[in-house]
Amino acid sequence: PGESLHGYRICIQALLLDRPKIATTNLDKYLEVLRLQQNRPAKCLTVLWALGQAGTADLHEGLKVWLGVMLPVLGIKALSPYAVAYLDRLLMMHPNLTKGFGMICPKDFFPLLDFAFMPNNSLPPSLQEQLRQLYPRLKVLAFGAKPESALHTYFPSFLSRATPSCPPGMKRELLTSLSQCLSLDPLSFSVWRQLYTKHLSQSSLLLNHLLESWDGTSKKVRQSLQETVRSFKVTNEELAARGPGGTQDVAACDAACKELLRKMRGRGFPWPRLLLVLLVFATGFLLHDIRTHGSFQASFSARLLHSSGIVPASQQAWQRVSHCCLEGYRWLERSLPVYGSQAMSVVQPLLELLWAKGGEAAASTAQLCSSLLSWLHGSLPCVAEWVSA
Repeated sequence: PGESLHGYRICIQALLLDRPKIATTNLDKYLEVLRLQQNRPAKCLTVLWALGQAGTADLHEGLKVWLGVMLPVLGIKALSPYAVAYLDRLLMMHPNLTKGFGMICPKDFFPLLDFAFMPNNSLPPSLQEQLRQLYPRLKVLAFGAKPESALHTYFPSFLSRATPSCPPGMKRELLTSLSQCLSLDPLSFSVWRQLYTKHLSQSSLLLNHLLESWDGTSKKVRQSLQETVRSFKVTNEELAARGPGGTQDVAACDAACKELLRKMRGRGFPWPRLLLVLLVFATGFLLHDIRTHGSFQASFSARLLHSSGIVPASQQAWQRVSHCCLEGYRWLERSLPVYGSQAMSVVQPLLELLWAKGGEAAASTAQLCSSLLSWLHGSLPCVAEWVSA
């Protein structure tokens, strides 16, 4: 008691710097010590510090220590600040994350996800925000060197958490991760098909997310998604035929499936856009041709139109159209007064009759209103006397 501990600390650091596996050979024993001594935070922090020296030179061993003894005590108020700070320092000391691939498995990753994004957990907001800043690097470590063969193992836990009621930040992260699983690991589609009927509300969220991000989806993913959505559509019909149970979720999934299938069919060949491009190109060529030769008559386009017979034909067609328009105008000029007078002779009696009937109806209405007012004038004194009595 009272002796300086710096010498012991230096010895521990030197020993674990050279042989870090000494600290990680029996982590379960140290975890048991922490659980038994959690009411003595100073002793627990000493144990954590000593074990943490294994990560000074080796990311792999440092992660092993953190996952083995620090993650399990992350919910303990006195120990969680040190655990988060150690993880931050460990990842800062080892920016090359490839040496830590394979260390974080789904069993370790999803508690971290919950700690980082779920509100009202045992971490204070400041530590939760710090852990959220570290989360992208933890995600890289978890997915490893070959995410295309590992992400389907993460898909079920991502999907089960993506409920409509989960917090917005976590929902965004879950939907992004689910899309990443589908994009990188084709086996995720088969896993999704197996889980679909038990996770309808979550699948509805994911389908709508895929709809919103459709433009950024690769062709390969669209092909796999097409098969999956078609199988979902068949399943939706079967579920709808069974009865009213979960009808709302089935309807939401079915609507999203129909919209996705509509997008997959595409909009056909963009003829209007092609015609617009051709028109712009032709106009530009014509203007360049006229500017080059000084006038339209001297341009190559005019010579081509003349030689092909288009100009004479168009002039003849224009003359015919002009002649027809002129004849039509003259016919209207001659016929309009005649037909106008005939129309007036037919319509005028009807208008006069309508005017007369309207006048009679107005007179009847005025007489009725006058009678009603007279009756009210005679009745109101009686009513007033009855009320006062």
